[in-house]
Amino acid sequence: MYFAQGITVRISEEFIWHVFSRYNKDKIQFMKQLLVLLGLVIAFSGFKHDGGNEIINALKKANAVQFSGYFDNFIDLKLPEKEEIKDVSKTQASITVKNFFEENKINGFELSSQREMQGTMYITGKLTGESGKFNITVIIKNKGEHPAILTVRIN
Repeated sequence: MYFAQGITVRISEEFIWHVFSRYNKDKIQFMKQLLVLLGLVIAFSGFKHDGGNEIINALKKANAVQFSGYFDNFIDLKLPEKEEIKDVSKTQASITVKNFFEENKINGFELSSQREMQGTMYITGKLTGESGKFNITVIIKNKGEHPAILTVRIN
């Protein structure tokens, strides 16, 4: 029963259940829609896939200059039979990668995987050259509007 200024109104339990159960269904449906929308926003705003595709195209063309143009100011670099070097300057890393491409006569790239996790894109594949095939992993993060390569590992 509900009392307001001397007026007595009887509210049945069925009515209350109906009101709240409907509210809960609507609320649950709204939350589902909100989560789907939030997921889509995160999926489409996290990364510009054009940058990832441009990097892949540079590797497919075996264009070390274009590829190194996406390097961040400092990157981690690992080449075959050498220790990984942390925080190599963009200039030094560009020269090193260009020399590797020339020495091994790199002429193409076969993409194995391209995925994104928590705003970081991972590209893996094989560089092909006259000296054989080399596994490569590239880690990319957006810096402002543009993708920036943070790590290059070639084995």
